[in-house]
Amino acid sequence: MHIDSYSFGKIVINSKTYTSDVIMYPGRVDSSWWRKEGHYLQTVDLEDVINAKPDILIIGTGHDGVMRVPDETLKLIKSKGINVYIDITGRAVEEFNRLQTEKPEKVIIAALHLTC
Repeated sequence: MHIDSYSFGKIVINSKTYTSDVIMYPGRVDSSWWRKEGHYLQTVDLEDVINAKPDILIIGTGHDGVMRVPDETLKLIKSKGINVYIDITGRAVEEFNRLQTEKPEKVIIAALHLTC
């Protein structure tokens, strides 16, 4: 999978445009992702991601980084042996594309907040 472009509220993945937050799994995009508390990422918001057992989880916290990842969420992710990269969504997109190219053997999932 490849992210073609990202701008506030819009992402293009493999030539398809999405205008809501997404989780990118190997081979598919979940465009119905919504968090229990909007700008506060809880473990319940990532249950499917954790069950997918990725090697790397990339979290995009929004255009301006408004979405917060609390310590307890981060601790749970790491306790499952998942490496985590958290940054504003623009940089998270760059990291996702870089890792897809440099580490194709790794299972990489990206959870991306597109606004704020």
